[in-house]
Amino acid sequence: MISLRLKEVLAVPLETEAITPDNFQDKSLAEIANLPVVYGNQVAKLGDFFEIKPNQSDEVRVEGDLSRVKYIGSKMKQGTLVVEGDAGMHLGAQMRGGKIIVQGNVGDWAGAEMRGGIIHIWGNAGHALGCAYRGSPRGMNKGVILCEGNAGNEAGATMRRGLIAIRGNTGDFTGAFLIAGTILVFGKLGARPGAGLKRGTIVAFQPPTLLPTFQYDCVYKPAFLRLIMQYLRGLGWPIEDEYFNGYYRRYSGDLTALGKGEILVYDQH
Repeated sequence: MISLRLKEVLAVPLETEAITPDNFQDKSLAEIANLPVVYGNQVAKLGDFFEIKPNQSDEVRVEGDLSRVKYIGSKMKQGTLVVEGDAGMHLGAQMRGGKIIVQGNVGDWAGAEMRGGIIHIWGNAGHALGCAYRGSPRGMNKGVILCEGNAGNEAGATMRRGLIAIRGNTGDFTGAFLIAGTILVFGKLGARPGAGLKRGTIVAFQPPTLLPTFQYDCVYKPAFLRLIMQYLRGLGWPIEDEYFNGYYRRYSGDLTALGKGEILVYDQH
């Protein structure tokens, strides 16, 4: 497929919605180099900023200091995109299919309003992971986001469907206004998880501080959670046996909203 290497460190953000396997398919190197990008408030060409060459794999690979490169993989529908390092804001936003692998950290709004596919982040994620853009009725609606590090505030907020698994800690308002879907947090949950939760599931593997509008129900072994963990193991996401076979305390809420959601807390005893 294609490899792109950033020519120099960017002084201002570069918007690169053109960087997807879909856009590169059946195009020559010259045609790829002519794809439009936005640098600050100027329209430019992809080839002005990246060295573009073929590679021996079936992947699109992007290299360099990409922390100011926005919208990598945005609206992507197919193929595999590998980012070798950090990536900027809006990575995989409104993605429809395929797989994005980030071998570093990502900025805010990664996977925002995602509609399918898989994003695997090997570093930390910024705020609003899989979230809805301001004014939108729903965020992520199908797809999978795996984050090996920490995530910022509002991870999965207003999520409609899909699965988010975070190995590290999260900031405040994880799963706020969740409509449906599942969020697993293996580290510590920040303040006010599930605020405004309507339906869906947040799973906490470390003891969280819950809002008083969540009601304790029972301790049990949720069969559906075992299926989700089995699916994650199939994706290469290691899960300890004690989590896989353990008991979970169920809290229903948010009782100030529809109240048909739940927060499951791993029972260490």
